[in-house]
Amino acid sequence: MRFLEAQALLRGFSSGVTRPLLLCTSGRPEPLDLYIRAAFAARGVDAQIRSLPFGTLQQHLRASAGGDHEVLLLFPWDLAPSLDWRSGIPEQGVTPAELREAIAPVESLLASRPSALFYIPALLPPVAGDPATQQVLEAILEGAALRLGARLLPASSFSLPSYLANGGAFASARAGELGASIVSALTHALPAPRKVLVTDLDGVMWRGVIGEDGLDGVTANPEGSGYPHFLYQSLLKRLRAHGTLLAAVSRNDEDLARLPFASGAMTMREDDFVSILASYHHKSAQIASVAEALNLPLDAIVFVDDNPVELAEVRARAPGVTTLRFPENADELAPFLHELAGLFGKRERTEEDAQRTAMYRRLLSNPVPTSADSGAVEGFLRELGMRLEIVDRTTGDRERAVQLINKTNQFNLNGQRLSDAEVGALLDGGGRLFSAFLSDRHGTHGKILACLVGPDETIAALVMSCRVLQRRVEYAFLAWLADAVLHADTLRLEHRVTERNTPMQYFLRDAGFLAGPDGVSSTSRRAYLDAFGSARSLFTLEVPA
Repeated sequence: MRFLEAQALLRGFSSGVTRPLLLCTSGRPEPLDLYIRAAFAARGVDAQIRSLPFGTLQQHLRASAGGDHEVLLLFPWDLAPSLDWRSGIPEQGVTPAELREAIAPVESLLASRPSALFYIPALLPPVAGDPATQQVLEAILEGAALRLGARLLPASSFSLPSYLANGGAFASARAGELGASIVSALTHALPAPRKVLVTDLDGVMWRGVIGEDGLDGVTANPEGSGYPHFLYQSLLKRLRAHGTLLAAVSRNDEDLARLPFASGAMTMREDDFVSILASYHHKSAQIASVAEALNLPLDAIVFVDDNPVELAEVRARAPGVTTLRFPENADELAPFLHELAGLFGKRERTEEDAQRTAMYRRLLSNPVPTSADSGAVEGFLRELGMRLEIVDRTTGDRERAVQLINKTNQFNLNGQRLSDAEVGALLDGGGRLFSAFLSDRHGTHGKILACLVGPDETIAALVMSCRVLQRRVEYAFLAWLADAVLHADTLRLEHRVTERNTPMQYFLRDAGFLAGPDGVSSTSRRAYLDAFGSARSLFTLEVPA
């Protein structure tokens, strides 16, 4: 998590679930305290953090017995004060025997504290006579921390330049990761395990997008790029066997969402889930309907998705739900799986646990999600800081725009596949071709839209990537097109219903388009702009000359 992302997450955050913390460390807590609050907020918890004045840790340890809300972040010099970089390098050096003697009274103070204890094995000053002895000193300190039950954190979390300059001990570049690790450990210590794991499908349960890549294009095999998804499914299988209820939500057609489970190629099967919800409603609405059907509070639910925007939408609209992002790279996979498993406790398996999913499947029919409040959703979208760049491809390179027209299935005006020559003929006759790029505060989404306008201003092709559905890109783009490019009184689109373009059908219906006998759907240009022109205000629009 980056600094601006943490700030945005905390902006306006409120929750009925609070957790007081006293953060105890010998360095200044900034910016770590911000990231700890943000990591708790991502789990629907309002962390109320206090910290010690700089340089008072030893005094605090001697004056206070600690408590359940105390979090101790120790460095080597907190166990042996003579090793503090800010005090200079001891003239006489330090031997292993002297170090053990120095540690003993501090270790005695810490032994009975009911605090959460963390240890950062930061690089020591050169206090030994040779490198081998220096390593012995480091091992003695780490051994003492482990005896006290401390969790080890990366040594790279410490910043010597910052510590010497202003007492800020935590490296800014690692503070987000450090905060997440601390909160993960603290969350695992919470007594009540979560009860429901709600998971996204595309990019999480399997690699690929079933609606675009087809059954042969998605994989969760124990090899190559499918391995992370295979391991994820294996963990879900174990959690299910121990009584965790599993549900899936997906922006998809229902038959497509279920298809991979029926193929026999997945570790998971459809009957491993109490519910599989596939619709084009917001994920928060889908999750809320699962909670309602199961008669459970939102704070009993963990939601996993690979899309940070989807996770942010759920945090904003379904506070209390714990959200985890499926890792982008292999280095993050093992910590993610450990964190996920820890959220559901370590209960012994019982026969009731093994039968819990089957019992709920018998009791429940699939819930139907309701739409999220449009005003609240619009406010959420404005917080994303979206930038929409529209590029005229009528002349010059059009290869990627034509590719997008031919590979997109779900948000596709008519499913028509067009060769480059066919597109070129329309353009030579006076047609126009546009593409659009989208980015937001979470990153760039690349080219997400292509639109081909015929010489008579009838839109012959309009496609958009399914990964940006629900952001109102289509409303804003068509408003821009109607205002800046098209001149006819009527907006006309060559629409045809296909097996997979349900999202496009929803859009046309909501936008007031009526199907005509000639296969063209139309609406008043002025009426459309009056109703949906404001969608442009959700974006910073850029149209290069």
